Amino acid sequence: MPDGDADPVVRLVNQALGDLVLGIYLHGSAALGGLRPHSDVDVLAVVREPTTHAQRRLLVGELMRVSGVHNGRRPVELIVVVQRDVRPWRYPPTCEFLYGEWLRGDYERGMIPAPEPCPDLAPLLSMVLLADAPLHGPRPAELLDPVPVADLRRAIVAGVPELMAEVETDTRNVLLTLARVWTTLDTGSIRSKDAAAEWAIGRLPAGHRPALAHARAVYLGEAAESWDGLGARACAEFLARVVTGSHSS
Repeated sequence: MPDGDADPVVRLVNQALGDLVLGIYLHGSAALGGLRPHSDVDVLAVVREPTTHAQRRLLVGELMRVSGVHNGRRPVELIVVVQRDVRPWRYPPTCEFLYGEWLRGDYERGMIPAPEPCPDLAPLLSMVLLADAPLHGPRPAELLDPVPVADLRRAIVAGVPELMAEVETDTRNVLLTLARVWTTLDTGSIRSKDAAAEWAIGRLPAGHRPALAHARAVYLGEAAESWDGLGARACAEFLARVVTGSHSS
């Protein structure tokens, strides 16, 4: 059943892209474990042909209107892929369009996302297939190929340096994402952020547990976002060493 927070996204994608749309899918927290207080609404659209600059500009304008807590709504992350760019699968895949609230400042300055290679699509498409949550169109397995395990592993590790660059500005998300990377590398499963953090906390040295436990509590709405004295950077650096080491071993 479509999540109500995703309904405006489905409508605007269909309005902006029309007959190009093959399918629209929910993934992320909403599909893997339920929306949390700080969860985005994560949506993937698969289209039959490349989009135009005008279509991407329209998507940005409409998404800025419906996305974000300043609008009294959840933040939206929308990814658009052209089916032939991801099926048959090849690495790195191409992302046709990306909208995320962390880029709002760029959008306000007139930036319009353009197609580009995107290793991050490997775990994202894996989550879409795992969630199996169509909002429009057929089940995702009818449009998407499974991502080979080797490509999934190298994609999630490739994103670690970018994550580490954001430890100070996006602490909660960095810690939770690193925990999920570790969980996926070690178990082969993709879990919700809070479930991945729960798995990782019990495997961390005692000194690093408070930071990740706090990140999980904030994500669940059980604590305020304050990082003083928790050693968040040290925890992130430990997690980064673990996941890069496990990938190379």
